Amino acid sequence: MQTLSQLQSGDLKGVKRLALAENLTRFPLEILSLADSLEVLDLSNNQLTSLPKELAQLTQLKIIFASNNLFETLPEVLGQCENLEMVGFKSNQIKHVPENALPPKLRWLILTDNCIEVLPDSLGERPRLQKLALAGNKLTRLPLTMAKLSNLELVRISANQLTECPTQLLHLPKLAWFAFAGNPFSYSELKIDSVPLLPASSFTLQQVLGQGASGVISKAVWNKKQSEFPDDIAVKVFKGEVTSDGYPQDELQACLKTGNHPNLVRSLAQVNEAGYLALIMNLIPENYRNLGLPPCFKSCTRDTFAEGFSLSVEQVDKIVTQMKAVFEHLHANQVCHGDLYAHNTLFDEEANIIFGDFGAASMYHMLSDEQQGLIKTIEARALQYFIDDLFSVCNK
Repeated sequence: MQTLSQLQSGDLKGVKRLALAENLTRFPLEILSLADSLEVLDLSNNQLTSLPKELAQLTQLKIIFASNNLFETLPEVLGQCENLEMVGFKSNQIKHVPENALPPKLRWLILTDNCIEVLPDSLGERPRLQKLALAGNKLTRLPLTMAKLSNLELVRISANQLTECPTQLLHLPKLAWFAFAGNPFSYSELKIDSVPLLPASSFTLQQVLGQGASGVISKAVWNKKQSEFPDDIAVKVFKGEVTSDGYPQDELQACLKTGNHPNLVRSLAQVNEAGYLALIMNLIPENYRNLGLPPCFKSCTRDTFAEGFSLSVEQVDKIVTQMKAVFEHLHANQVCHGDLYAHNTLFDEEANIIFGDFGAASMYHMLSDEQQGLIKTIEARALQYFIDDLFSVCNK
């Protein structure tokens, strides 16, 4: 993180990345002095409501973040930034997205957690778009022009007000990761009681094992001996608010509907108290580690791997066989995982896998047979990308 005083003094001349978070209420025009070099601009966590027309002078700009500000309109000047590919305005108060606010080279658009009811038809005129995050808005429909987004691979439309399944997305040739829970069209009255309800007082949280958009996973111990549950447990406590993938309650229900499988994190019980939602799970053995790393700016939707990481042909074959079984189990239970990735997969030295993280999962039993078939086809692409990514690090 840099400072405004550094920028004003000229100390940042020639930088490619600039991040300022100082409760700014106006765009510092001194940023324009970096026009020849600046590629990534992060103005998140400020008090901004607008951007000046001069922003278009930043001709090298590829990425702009302005999350957690006070924008009510997506700035139209973004559409004049000739090399801008990634736009992130999460958690603002955006109600209006003008037709000409989307840059021509747009590849990645994040408008999660805003107040958007309608998107412009121009969204369908951005052929390079690969990743689109719209969860937690007030969308009642999506532009029909989105049927032309032939490169779109990942879509998050959970936690909106869509009354009909957006069929213009279901036929997209590259769509592979799709989250749509928490809309009227995907509402389900299905009450899932596959695991018992327990009070939060039945366990004590210990060290944090990991956390994601929807919650924090911690090791835990029972406060009293439990004869029907294993001693070693982990607890995911959901954060409670809408995330980049949707509502925590939808994640929990999709996870429970999926049921148990040898290669899935086993659910043991749930906590559903006022202001406290949690899932009690088997503790994953310490010898398991992440199979992959999340996508980066460059890869956009595709997983990355640690430098020097490789797998043998035998390991890849065993992992793929297990993931195919998980895929069939998910869809036999009419659940789309929405995030089928190596970075959500743990493996051990014998190439046994445990798959988890249902943050983007959606139940789809309420859809028509045709729509259900298309949902499964979409996730089958994610499975194929998963396989391709593993072969990219395979010692052939």
